[in-house]
Amino acid sequence: MDQPDGEEREQAAARARGRPRDPWIAEAVLAATLRHLATDGYGRMSVEAIAAEAGVGKPTVYRRWPTKAHLAAAALAALREREPIPDTGSPRGDLIAVLGNFRHSLLRPNGLATIGTVLVEECRTPELLAVFRERMVRPRRRILGEILDAARDAGELRPDADLDAAVSLLVGSFYAQYLTGDGIADDWPERIVGVIWDGLAAAQ
Repeated sequence: MDQPDGEEREQAAARARGRPRDPWIAEAVLAATLRHLATDGYGRMSVEAIAAEAGVGKPTVYRRWPTKAHLAAAALAALREREPIPDTGSPRGDLIAVLGNFRHSLLRPNGLATIGTVLVEECRTPELLAVFRERMVRPRRRILGEILDAARDAGELRPDADLDAAVSLLVGSFYAQYLTGDGIADDWPERIVGVIWDGLAAAQ
């Protein structure tokens, strides 16, 4: 007996009152979207091709995400949602943990390529970059800023430390290091936190 395809499986689930949609569908579609974003770019990205790769029909995709922009935004948001909030017991350790997650995100397949695709779309699809900033950039900056605020409140950092600039330096160092072609080493989070922390630390 033939196995039902993705579309048939979703229809069966929808007929079951109160039964949630198959979670594998969203996971497969968003993973395919990220790959197509990185390899094809947003402009050439095809919902039809994404649906085919995910093993579902186009109606399945459009029922969840009404436009291509919504789909791309959801895929980008899913990247951020997979990152855990650290709690190492120390602000410095938390900074290293957050940046370790960031490094992992950048180095996953198509990670930086996806960011490049979003930046290319700034003029043609500004809403995509806006979503990227809202879902990816600002949350990470906010977490880093809160960790640094806590360290300053605890007297570990100088009262006059420019924490906003520090956040930009922490995040920006990863892009700068990647562009050298030398790669982002495993210990890069520890190294960059060490440099920034030393510059902000309160006098002992």
